[in-house]
Amino acid sequence: MLKQENFIQTFFRKVPPLIFISLLWLTIIFFVALFHQQLMPMDYRATNLENRLLPPVFMGGDPAYILGTDALGRDTLSRLIRSIFTSLTVAFIGSIITAIVGTVIGFIAAHFKGIVDEILMTLVDFQYAMPFLIMALLVLAFFGNNIVLFVILLGIQGWMKFARLARGMALSAQEDGYAVAVKQLGASPVRIYARHIFPNVSNIIIVNFSLNFPEKIIVETSLGFIGLGIQPPETSLGNMMAFGRNYLMGEWWLAVIPGTIIFLTTLAMCLVGDWVRDNLDPTVVK
Repeated sequence: MLKQENFIQTFFRKVPPLIFISLLWLTIIFFVALFHQQLMPMDYRATNLENRLLPPVFMGGDPAYILGTDALGRDTLSRLIRSIFTSLTVAFIGSIITAIVGTVIGFIAAHFKGIVDEILMTLVDFQYAMPFLIMALLVLAFFGNNIVLFVILLGIQGWMKFARLARGMALSAQEDGYAVAVKQLGASPVRIYARHIFPNVSNIIIVNFSLNFPEKIIVETSLGFIGLGIQPPETSLGNMMAFGRNYLMGEWWLAVIPGTIIFLTTLAMCLVGDWVRDNLDPTVVK
């Protein structure tokens, strides 16, 4: 019991109040996403034109619709809960794809060096020069919009940062004694990178991932806002904002509530990401 109290005291002493609030908010958001099926009071797709555009309870609305309804009479709270699940899931999978693709390409460039390194780094520069929004417009216009393609597009966005980071860290690790020793013992390149180099650079990858995740949420919601993201009958935070922007002069909560969720969630993730970087990144002067 004493050890548990000491751990709690140490945790609160080391974690700044703002970071603690951010972690608490993220815990709530991820809890909502994880248990969205159980938390939704109604079917988020069910329409009822007789109850359209009802205000939230705090503005005198029907207690059965805590956050009111939209123009089709759909329950805003249920759609918000489902949107949190959709946006976080899409952003998380996209971030995983980004981290894997970028790290593998960086390791390949560091291993082969020479012409392979030059080609891959030129590809990185080319990707930096190509605006992601234009590329997304071209791909979605040519192939059509579906959730699988949309997630792949999110995965492509931002892989260059991981590639450059992984390449630099791998080149540095190759000069260390442990990598040279394992190579001389006859270990395969895959084993060297997977079992020895990657674990030693994983902290930096994790830090970059924690900073890339909120960026993915912003990209997903931005594309959803202009109609290129998740398509109806599915819903996302960007989709809800796009639907509610036509009612800002009257039913402002339809856009403001999901917009507030986006703002608070990305802000909390950025704050936590910076805190993680300060504690895990050995290149940061403390």
